[in-house]
Amino acid sequence: MSRTDWTRAEVEAIVEDYLSMLASELSGTPYNKAAHRKALRPLLDSRSDQSIEFKHANISAALLDAGFPYINGYKPRSNYQTMLAEVVVDRLARSPELMAIAAADADRPTAVPEVDNILAILAVPPASRLDSRTASEPGPHAVRLPTNFIAREARNQSLGHAGELFTLNYERARLIHEGRESLAAKIEHTSRVRGDHEGFDILSFETSGAERLIEVKTTRYGGDTPFFVTRNEVETSGRHASRYHLYRLFAFRQAPRLYTLAGAIETTCHLSATTFLAAPK
Repeated sequence: MSRTDWTRAEVEAIVEDYLSMLASELSGTPYNKAAHRKALRPLLDSRSDQSIEFKHANISAALLDAGFPYINGYKPRSNYQTMLAEVVVDRLARSPELMAIAAADADRPTAVPEVDNILAILAVPPASRLDSRTASEPGPHAVRLPTNFIAREARNQSLGHAGELFTLNYERARLIHEGRESLAAKIEHTSRVRGDHEGFDILSFETSGAERLIEVKTTRYGGDTPFFVTRNEVETSGRHASRYHLYRLFAFRQAPRLYTLAGAIETTCHLSATTFLAAPK
């Protein structure tokens, strides 16, 4: 074993500490990352701050690949080992309290958060974690949980509705800031006015007056969290690629951020099938 290899005892210690912080984050309980690190150090073999940060990032990736939320701020790094994935999933399997906290958080009704400067929330889209792999291959050591909490949160209608209302506020502010108050007044909440079958949620405008079709995807989790799209949304984005924009709201719990992807979803995203329509042969 090289000096850089982590022992199983070290991995178990840092996973235990990480999940403790995650439980606090999901339940809305304040915690101090520096204090956790100080308490963790005696359990590790003189690991550097950089080594600990990398391991935290590996844990985030293992959780995300398992369909579980990760700590916002510990950006996932996918080059983790089999032992880490095994420890993470084993620890989750023995943590009914944490699973219950995650379930409650995924299902929690959501209000529209208030921000001081809504136009300042714009962020750069995250770099792909998949590299040369396909979206159906989250990682060579990925282990799935019986419940996919990322999918469970995505089904939270209250969260989705709050994200759409927040985006309406953002679009109005964007156009007013550009001196196009008349266009801001014409923005339509399409999913409410026409229904969910249109393939987008909001009809907004460019400053030129051209239409901007916006599909909103919202999560309380970090920016690397994958999202779910329907066949209709994919097809609509392809037909209207020049007007189509996907708005990804993340960290929606208290300090929302937003990145946008313009064009056909098949062009801007890695796609993988999550369900299949089957009929007897």
